[in-house]
Amino acid sequence: MGDVLSAFRRQVDEGILDRAAALFARRGFTKTSVQDVADAVGLSKAGLLHHFPSKDALYEAVLAHAEDVGERVLRQVADQPLGRDRDRAAVEALVDVALAHPGIVALMLAPASQLGGDADEPRAAQSEAALHAFGVTPDQADQERLVRVIGALAALAVLTLAAHSEGKTTVWRRHVVATCLDALGPGRPGSVPPEHPSVEA
Repeated sequence: MGDVLSAFRRQVDEGILDRAAALFARRGFTKTSVQDVADAVGLSKAGLLHHFPSKDALYEAVLAHAEDVGERVLRQVADQPLGRDRDRAAVEALVDVALAHPGIVALMLAPASQLGGDADEPRAAQSEAALHAFGVTPDQADQERLVRVIGALAALAVLTLAAHSEGKTTVWRRHVVATCLDALGPGRPGSVPPEHPSVEA
C-alpha cells in the first residue's frame, strides 16, 4: 500500500511540476504567482503549499526535475558519435520527453529559443543539456550548426505543445521528428556547407 501511495504522490508532484514549468517558461519566475500555479493544477493555494512550501521551493523542484530530464536525454545519446544517427536519437528522445512532459520541455528549451532572455532566470543548465545532446554549445564557432539546432529545438517545443493542445501526440510524433531533422539539415555536424551565390534583393 505504501508503494502505491508513494507512486501516486510522485505522479501528482510531477504533474504539478510540469504545469508550473509551463507557466515559468511562458511568464518567468517573477511574473508567476503561487496562485497562478494552484489555479493551473486545480488546487487551492494552501493545497499547493502542502506539496511545496514556497514559490522558491516549487521553482527549485521544477529546475531539478528539468535538469534530471535533460541529463536523461543526454545519457541516452552521449555514447554515440556526432552525426545524423545521434541527431535522430536526440530528436526522438526529446520529442518523447516533450510529449510526456510538455511544461518541463518548454522550460528546458525556452532559453535556447529565446536567446538573451530574462537574466534572473537560472535555466542555462537545463537548456545546455538539450544543446549538448546535439554536440553544440552557445558559444561555438560553427554558427550554422548552432542556428540549425536552435531552430530544431524551437520547432520541437512549438510542435509538441501544439500536438498536446490538438490531442494529436501519437499521430504527430513522426511528423515532429521529421520536421526537426529537416531543420538540422542534411550534413553531418561540423561539415562545411557548399557556398551559395549571394542573391541581390
